[in-house]
Amino acid sequence: MATSQDHIALMFNDIAPTYDKLNHILSLNVDKSWRRKAVRRVMDAVTGIENPLILDVACGTADSTVALAQINDNVRVEGIDISNGMIKIGEEKVKKLGLQDRIVFSKSSAENIDFQDDMFDAVMVSFGVRNFSDRKKGLQEILRVLKPNGTLLVLELSEPQNVIVRWFYNLYFKNILPFIGKHVSGNGAAYRYLQQTVEKFPMPNEFLALLDACGYKQLKHKALTYGLCRIYQAKKAQNE
Repeated sequence: MATSQDHIALMFNDIAPTYDKLNHILSLNVDKSWRRKAVRRVMDAVTGIENPLILDVACGTADSTVALAQINDNVRVEGIDISNGMIKIGEEKVKKLGLQDRIVFSKSSAENIDFQDDMFDAVMVSFGVRNFSDRKKGLQEILRVLKPNGTLLVLELSEPQNVIVRWFYNLYFKNILPFIGKHVSGNGAAYRYLQQTVEKFPMPNEFLALLDACGYKQLKHKALTYGLCRIYQAKKAQNE
């Protein structure tokens, strides 16, 4: 499994043109519902903040970035990603929607975020923590750029715990998903990589423990769709 940032960036550059289409096909459009739930939580977190500034880490083709910017007219969003190809798709999407004045993109990794300390009211990572080359360092960098009492919201795929659901999940993720991914995007390896990264992602209690070790407070977790996806929410302490 490719793990270096350069390999991951090249892989996402390759699948960028078909990424949105495949996401919706492979999740049967349920990914849209997951994203809406996560964005609503971010919206709740920034309610009452004047001109909130939000960072979308591993923003990809900007589905979450756009949704965050549309919370209200005063929200501003910075989107970062390691893939130029994904950012290009995101920029086209933002231009088409006329949101250029509220969304700015830059190429950056989670492990080396090029923003000052205590800058963002909230940070969101949608389906991206799996791709961090150094998970702990990336989460610590996010904590650094969050304002005191700022919120981190992680939306991530996961393996379901129910035995029956997991059987169908394994059949789909290990066999059907790479097959469809290869025939639509031409890159079956990218979708095998997806399955492998979900399989290797920490269990919920382990990921919550990692957030705690990084210094996050007020940890929350919610399973979505029988545990196929999970929302993790945490805050930066007031005195960080």
